[in-house]
Amino acid sequence: MEDENPALPELKEMKMELFKMEQYVEMVLTYLRMEDMSGDLQFEKVSLDKILKQSVRKYSQMFILQKIRLDYRSVERIVLTDEKWLEFVIEQILSNALKYTKNGGEIRICLEEKRGRECLVIEDNGIGIQAEDLPRVFEKGFTGYNGRADKKSTGIGLYLCKKIMDKMGHKIWIDSEVGKGTRVYLELTRKEWNPE
Repeated sequence: MEDENPALPELKEMKMELFKMEQYVEMVLTYLRMEDMSGDLQFEKVSLDKILKQSVRKYSQMFILQKIRLDYRSVERIVLTDEKWLEFVIEQILSNALKYTKNGGEIRICLEEKRGRECLVIEDNGIGIQAEDLPRVFEKGFTGYNGRADKKSTGIGLYLCKKIMDKMGHKIWIDSEVGKGTRVYLELTRKEWNPE
């Protein structure tokens, strides 16, 4: 269809919907793999920039189609982690940021000192999360006010992120303000991993 008529107005919408379906399928498969995740973990020193660039590249069409600006500051860090699982977490956070940021908005990725530790921060200027919902965002099945109002939330994405980060010995937390946006913090420091 794209080859025959690349200017077709419905094409943009169809691409976005197809991409969303692929993401939901990937989320379900990740959910099913979670039980046996420990046996699948492979810790190695990897470039955080490499993981970030792969994740951003995957969502590049969404950034373009939604006219969302990306402010990405190279982090130049090597982290001891499982590349595949950390990439899933970052992709899920980017997916949420894109989902809840209006056309013409901005997403920023940088390193920042928080709670005395260096953290990767993924920040958007989207609709934000209500204060009463923040303590529950990592609960399985919790969608919160915005998720229910927009009917875009499954209540599984952030739950998976938290479970994965816990299993890898990393930390994740969120600050948000309604109407101003959301900041997701990933603390990736950990002791040298010694499989026994």
